[in-house]
Amino acid sequence: QVQLVESGGGLVQAGGSLRLSCAASGRTLSSYATGWFRQAPGKEREFVAAIRWSNGRTTYADSVKGRFTISRDNAKKVYLQMNSLRPEDTAVYYCAAATTYYGGTDYARYYDYWGQGTQVTVSS
Repeated sequence: QVQLVESGGGLVQAGGSLRLSCAASGRTLSSYATGWFRQAPGKEREFVAAIRWSNGRTTYADSVKGRFTISRDNAKKVYLQMNSLRPEDTAVYYCAAATTYYGGTDYARYYDYWGQGTQVTVSS
Protein backbone atom coordinates (compact mmCIF):
# COMPACT_ATOMS: atom_id res chain seq x y z
CA GLN A 1 0.00 0.00 0.00
CA VAL A 2 1.07 3.56 -0.74
CA GLN A 3 -0.39 6.62 0.95
CA LEU A 4 0.17 9.92 -0.84
CA VAL A 5 -0.11 13.35 0.78
CA GLU A 6 0.03 16.58 -1.19
CA SER A 7 1.00 19.95 0.26
CA GLY A 8 1.96 23.42 -0.88
CA GLY A 9 -1.29 24.63 -2.37
CA GLY A 10 -2.71 28.05 -1.65
CA LEU A 11 -3.83 31.38 -3.04
CA VAL A 12 -1.51 33.28 -5.34
CA GLN A 13 -1.83 36.16 -7.78
CA ALA A 14 -1.51 35.65 -11.49
CA GLY A 15 2.13 35.50 -12.49
CA GLY A 16 3.16 34.09 -9.14
CA SER A 17 4.63 30.73 -8.19
CA LEU A 18 3.85 27.78 -5.97
CA ARG A 19 5.65 24.55 -5.23
CA LEU A 20 3.60 21.45 -4.57
CA SER A 21 5.01 18.44 -2.76
CA CYS A 22 3.89 14.83 -2.80
CA ALA A 23 5.05 12.67 0.07
CA ALA A 24 4.57 8.93 0.24
CA SER A 25 4.33 6.56 3.15
CA GLY A 26 4.31 2.81 3.04
CA ARG A 27 5.86 1.55 -0.16
CA THR A 28 8.16 3.98 -1.92
CA LEU A 29 7.07 5.96 -4.95
CA SER A 30 9.81 4.52 -7.11
CA SER A 31 7.74 1.76 -8.72
CA TYR A 32 7.19 3.18 -12.21
CA ALA A 33 6.00 6.77 -12.33
CA THR A 34 4.50 9.58 -10.33
CA GLY A 35 2.15 12.08 -11.87
CA TRP A 36 0.27 15.26 -11.10
CA PHE A 37 -3.30 15.80 -12.20
CA ARG A 38 -5.75 18.62 -11.57
CA GLN A 39 -9.49 19.07 -11.51
CA ALA A 40 -11.29 22.38 -11.76
CA PRO A 41 -14.93 22.80 -10.72
CA GLY A 42 -17.27 21.34 -13.29
CA LYS A 43 -14.41 19.86 -15.32
CA GLU A 44 -12.86 16.43 -15.68
CA ARG A 45 -9.58 15.54 -14.03
CA GLU A 46 -6.72 16.31 -16.40
CA PHE A 47 -3.10 15.33 -16.67
CA VAL A 48 -0.49 17.93 -15.72
CA ALA A 49 2.93 16.24 -15.53
CA ALA A 50 4.64 12.94 -14.79
CA ILE A 51 8.09 11.61 -14.02
CA ARG A 52 9.37 8.07 -14.52
CA TRP A 53 11.56 6.70 -11.76
CA SER A 54 13.75 4.47 -13.91
CA ASN A 55 15.20 7.20 -16.10
CA GLY A 56 13.82 10.50 -14.82
CA ARG A 57 11.95 11.12 -18.06
CA THR A 58 9.28 13.79 -17.72
CA THR A 59 6.12 14.55 -19.67
CA TYR A 60 3.89 17.60 -19.51
CA ALA A 61 0.51 18.73 -20.69
CA ASP A 62 0.80 21.36 -23.42
CA SER A 63 -0.98 23.87 -21.22
CA VAL A 64 1.81 23.86 -18.62
CA LYS A 65 4.94 23.29 -20.73
CA GLY A 66 7.57 25.89 -20.01
CA ARG A 67 5.83 26.99 -16.80
CA PHE A 68 5.68 23.86 -14.60
CA THR A 69 8.51 21.52 -13.66
CA ILE A 70 8.16 18.11 -12.06
CA SER A 71 11.10 16.73 -10.08
CA ARG A 72 12.03 14.17 -7.45
CA ASP A 73 14.59 14.17 -4.69
CA ASN A 74 14.47 10.60 -3.37
CA ALA A 75 12.22 7.59 -3.49
CA LYS A 76 9.48 9.20 -1.42
CA LYS A 77 9.03 12.82 -2.58
CA VAL A 78 7.99 14.43 -5.84
CA TYR A 79 7.56 18.14 -6.50
CA LEU A 80 5.68 20.33 -8.94
CA GLN A 81 7.18 23.78 -9.34
CA MET A 82 4.55 26.06 -10.86
CA ASN A 83 5.65 29.41 -12.28
CA SER A 84 3.82 32.11 -14.22
CA LEU A 85 0.54 30.91 -12.81
CA ARG A 86 -2.69 31.86 -14.55
CA PRO A 87 -6.27 31.98 -13.29
CA GLU A 88 -7.04 28.96 -15.47
CA ASP A 89 -4.56 26.93 -13.39
CA THR A 90 -7.00 27.13 -10.50
CA ALA A 91 -7.92 23.58 -9.49
CA VAL A 92 -7.45 20.86 -6.95
CA TYR A 93 -4.10 19.22 -7.69
CA TYR A 94 -3.64 15.50 -7.11
CA CYS A 95 -0.54 13.38 -6.86
CA ALA A 96 -0.74 9.84 -8.23
CA ALA A 97 1.53 6.80 -8.30
CA ALA A 98 1.74 4.07 -10.91
CA THR A 99 3.22 0.80 -9.69
CA THR A 100 3.85 -0.58 -13.16
CA TYR A 101 3.71 0.38 -16.81
CA TYR A 102 0.14 0.32 -18.10
CA GLY A 103 0.71 2.08 -21.39
CA GLY A 104 1.76 5.58 -20.53
CA THR A 105 1.72 8.29 -17.91
CA ASP A 106 -0.80 10.83 -19.14
CA TYR A 107 -4.12 9.21 -18.24
CA ALA A 108 -5.62 8.70 -14.82
CA ARG A 109 -6.30 5.03 -15.57
CA TYR A 110 -2.55 4.35 -15.56
CA TYR A 111 -2.28 5.15 -11.84
CA ASP A 112 -2.93 2.94 -8.83
CA TYR A 113 -2.76 5.33 -5.89
CA TRP A 114 -4.01 8.86 -5.38
CA GLY A 115 -3.65 11.56 -2.79
CA GLN A 116 -6.49 13.65 -1.38
CA GLY A 117 -5.52 16.75 -3.32
CA THR A 118 -4.43 20.29 -2.53
CA GLN A 119 -6.25 23.43 -3.65
CA VAL A 120 -4.48 25.93 -5.88
CA THR A 121 -6.25 29.23 -6.50
CA VAL A 122 -4.84 31.86 -8.84
CA SER A 123 -6.43 35.29 -8.68
CA SER A 124 -6.44 37.68 -11.61
